[in-house]
Amino acid sequence: MAFLQLSATPKTLIPKSYVPSSASRAFPSTLSTRSLSFPQLVSRKSKPKSSAITCSTPTPATDRLISAVAYTLPFFNSLQYGRYLFIQFPKLGLLFEPLIPLLSLYRSMPYSSFVAFFALYLGVVRNPNFNHYVRFNAMQAVTLDVLLVLPLLLQRIFSPGRAGLGYKLMVWGHNGIFVFSVFCFVYGLVNCILGRTPYLPFVADAAGRQL
Repeated sequence: MAFLQLSATPKTLIPKSYVPSSASRAFPSTLSTRSLSFPQLVSRKSKPKSSAITCSTPTPATDRLISAVAYTLPFFNSLQYGRYLFIQFPKLGLLFEPLIPLLSLYRSMPYSSFVAFFALYLGVVRNPNFNHYVRFNAMQAVTLDVLLVLPLLLQRIFSPGRAGLGYKLMVWGHNGIFVFSVFCFVYGLVNCILGRTPYLPFVADAAGRQL
C-alpha cells in the first residue's frame, strides 16, 4: 500500500533555477533591458548628424542690379495712370521730375515698351544662365506689366466719357493703380538692393507658377 501511494502521486524533481520566480516575471533581465535601451542610445547619437546648419549665401551685385532694373518697366508704363493725381496735386509731380530725362528717352524709342517686354521675358526669364532670383524678379515685373494693360483695354471697351459716374470710377481706378504700381516699384527696388526677394501682392503667385 505504501508503494501504491508513492506511485500514485509521483514527484518530479525540477531544479529551482528552472522555475521562474515572480520577480523575474515582473522585471526583465538586465540583458533584455540593455537590448531595449540600445536603440535609444543609437538614436540619440544620430540626432546631431541629421541636424545640418545651412548658411545663406549673399546675392551677387549683378543679380541685384538686373532685378532692380527689371521693375522700371512696369513703373514707366504706369506713370500714365497718375495724370489725374498730378493734376489734383501739382506738387506730387516734383517727386518724379528727376525721372523725366529717363522717361523721355524711353518714350523716344519706337515700340520701346514692346521691345523692353520681350527683351526682359526672353532674355532674362527664359534664360537658364540666370539664377532663380533674377528670373523670379523679372517674371514679377513682366506679370505686373501685363496687368497694367488690362485697365486700358477696359477703358477703350466701355468708354466712360468725361463726366458722370463712369468717369469718377475711371479716375479712382487710375489713382489706385498708380499708387499700387509705385508701391510695387519702391518695394521691389529696395528689396533687390538689399539682396532680398520681394513678393508683390497679387503678382508673386502668378509669377512663381510660370517658372
